[in-house]
Amino acid sequence: MPLGLISRFTLASFATWLALLTPVVVTLALRVQQIDPANKERSLGLILGVGAFLATVANPLIGRLSDRTMSRFGRRRPWMIGGALGGFVGLAIIATVPSIPAIMVGWAISQLAFNALLAALTATIPDQFSVAHRGRVSGLFGLTIQGSLMLGAFVASAFVTRPVLQFLVPATIAIAAVGLFCVRLPDRPLTRRPAPFSVREFLGSFWVNPKAHPNFGWAWMTRFLALFGTAIPQAYLVYFLPDRLGTSPDRVAGQAAALIMISSLCTVAVAGPGGWLSDRMGRRKPFVVGAAVLIGVGLFLIATGPTFAALAVAEVVFGLGNGLFLAVDLALITQVLPDPETVGKDLGVINIANALPQSLAPAIAPAVLMMGGYTLLFSIAAISLLLAAILVTRIKGVR
Repeated sequence: MPLGLISRFTLASFATWLALLTPVVVTLALRVQQIDPANKERSLGLILGVGAFLATVANPLIGRLSDRTMSRFGRRRPWMIGGALGGFVGLAIIATVPSIPAIMVGWAISQLAFNALLAALTATIPDQFSVAHRGRVSGLFGLTIQGSLMLGAFVASAFVTRPVLQFLVPATIAIAAVGLFCVRLPDRPLTRRPAPFSVREFLGSFWVNPKAHPNFGWAWMTRFLALFGTAIPQAYLVYFLPDRLGTSPDRVAGQAAALIMISSLCTVAVAGPGGWLSDRMGRRKPFVVGAAVLIGVGLFLIATGPTFAALAVAEVVFGLGNGLFLAVDLALITQVLPDPETVGKDLGVINIANALPQSLAPAIAPAVLMMGGYTLLFSIAAISLLLAAILVTRIKGVR
């Protein structure tokens, strides 16, 4: 394997997720609470929902545009550099503005920019790595997500009295790591000019026909349901702890960081070996099924856990399942892509399944909380994972 390329890809992935997920999991909720404590759930849900909608649009569109980019710097590189810089601007706005509408603007910019970066970065997996190595690369990619959550939780705790640095430290790390990856990336320029970008082409950026490509459709639904379930604890952990455990405001960040650390350590422990074992066995689906079931069980345990110790056990189960899922599901997806010429677009459509749950979960959460509180909310998340475990078995042609 090209170890240098893999190392730089892993570092760039880690830094990108650090900049994007630290606000989602901890710092954005804390910032909203500072500005609008009386309406924090509603304000956070609105901000996350708008940002996720824009991410849903941006990811497949930028993926398609990167497939067509004629720059002498390559197809993917310009979008990665531009995305890292734009994401910094958006996070800087969030860190410094004093109102909820302005924070929403900053988060919208961040989501558009970082999803442009992710669309191009993810497309480098099938661009640069063979099928035989994609389980390991997918495992490392999943590991970077959890590693970024661990460092993000540390950054949030370390700079709890300096909110500007909570946002700008991760953003600066992203610029540096993505820049290093892009400098050495063998990103070949497109050699022939594509057809004009028509309205039909634009609309096609958001769609892959599931009747013509059923395996892709089942893979999309599996990922959507799985990430819908995991989006809920990510977004609402900071508010769940005071509600369930009576945690005081000055201890919320520390308890959230501890639970995220437990989950992340378990995920990191499993992701790398899980991807390697999947490559070694030539199997993907059994790993995804087992992962989804474990995550679902972990979410049920969170839904019913009455103490911090019980929640810690739940996070262990959740983290182990999450590690397996992140290690293997992306590798499975790269094996059901419809066309090697439209990798960026097709992975962008998959990324709708990443982003859309981030919009839907905050949208339905307030109504669910009114009906049954956090127990019902986390139970719905668990059921979503069990459905994902069923649907992945419908994929044909991939073991």
